[in-house]
Amino acid sequence: MTGRRLGLAVLLLAAPAFADIKVGVYSPFTGGAAGMGISMRNGVEMAADEINRAGGILGQQVVLVMRDDEAKNERGAQIMQEFLEKEKVIAVLGPSNTGVADNSTRYANDKKVPVIINSSAGAKVNEYFAAGVDNYIFRLAASDILQTELIVREAIDVRKYKKPALICDDTNYGQGGCTKLKAALSKRNLAPVSVGKFRIKDTDMTAQVQDARAAGADVLLIYGIGPELAALANSLERIGWKVDLLGGWSLCMEAFIKNAGKNGNGATAPLTFIEGDLGNARQRTFVDAYHARYTNPITGPPAAAQGYDSLYLLKAAIEQAASTDGTKIKEALENLKAPFVGITGTYQRPFTPTNHEAVTEAVVKMGVVVDGTVVPAAAYKR
Repeated sequence: MTGRRLGLAVLLLAAPAFADIKVGVYSPFTGGAAGMGISMRNGVEMAADEINRAGGILGQQVVLVMRDDEAKNERGAQIMQEFLEKEKVIAVLGPSNTGVADNSTRYANDKKVPVIINSSAGAKVNEYFAAGVDNYIFRLAASDILQTELIVREAIDVRKYKKPALICDDTNYGQGGCTKLKAALSKRNLAPVSVGKFRIKDTDMTAQVQDARAAGADVLLIYGIGPELAALANSLERIGWKVDLLGGWSLCMEAFIKNAGKNGNGATAPLTFIEGDLGNARQRTFVDAYHARYTNPITGPPAAAQGYDSLYLLKAAIEQAASTDGTKIKEALENLKAPFVGITGTYQRPFTPTNHEAVTEAVVKMGVVVDGTVVPAAAYKR
């Protein structure tokens, strides 16, 4: 028996006998934000099937307990309590919406059950450290702080625009992004020439874009969910204003690309994964497997890849800890010994005891919408 096989045999013999490893997965699987939630869920399912076919985790099968939070804050809180009290999950993956995350993850933190946020960009993560409590909340997604900095860098530092206008939705996600965009602009001694707001399910942003144009804006920085951002792009076409759109990762969602059509061309966002930019064999295999099992195109490519990676990251922590105890999983996540190679990138050490944000600028690319798909900004000719 080789040393590696002997080591694995010793690990399995030393590990306690577990029941099936139950993992909670929640996000919106219906409604306007479903593109994010379904893609994430599909990525997690793919990873679970692969892991189980290969023998599971510590010899036990992964069982996913999946719930539709409907993008409702109170529903997310209810689901999390069900995961913890009834289902007895050992960890939770998700969700997609900022408000849902901030209203639910605190219950898991109180119970010392790790949560890997694999879709929500605005949810509290490192903020839990400031509360003076043990932090069981981790993120494998590009945070709003990172995204807004990259958006402003592209608009101001690279494209040399001088008069940005902001238009954001009125949710926790949109307003949080708006605040962070202002902060990134302030670092450059700039302020937006106008700030607009819209509501979920609004279909006409003519007033907001006219205000921005009247203020002399030369670029629009936008933050919201796909369908409403498509309405904004279509409103620009109606008033005949050609202006660059830069925004959060939801611009890569099918809900934006399909509803905006040609009016979405040129929209630019920071992304952890671009479906059409398959830089390595692992990414190509992932996309081929996804298309064989689910839809084409992927409705939210970064969410799918982050969902897939999040379960494999959890697997790595459980195997290093040789335990499904929440505290031991947390400690393993903070001190992973081996580099984590995922679909979204390679992470030498995803988390530390003082930083639970895995995604850095090193694994993010700017993507541009072009004729129904997304391409790397470096390959796009403006």
